[in-house]
Amino acid sequence: MTARRGAAGRDEPTPAALRAATARGLQEQFPGVRVWYGESTGSWWAMVPLREGLRLLEAPTPQQLREEIMSARTRG
Repeated sequence: MTARRGAAGRDEPTPAALRAATARGLQEQFPGVRVWYGESTGSWWAMVPLREGLRLLEAPTPQQLREEIMSARTRG
């Protein structure tokens, strides 16, 4: 299910749908980077291709993951 009925009677996206949309948005912003939310860890993850190879990043929020991706790409 991708929507649920909210308090105002409107359909609202489920948390899983919101996380999927957030991951897609980050992947669109950073082509070649794979982003996902770890259900078991509760963390956001990204596999970032760099010149020296792939780098796995973890962050507690999508915003912090975005910063980590930008930082890794600047350094590597």
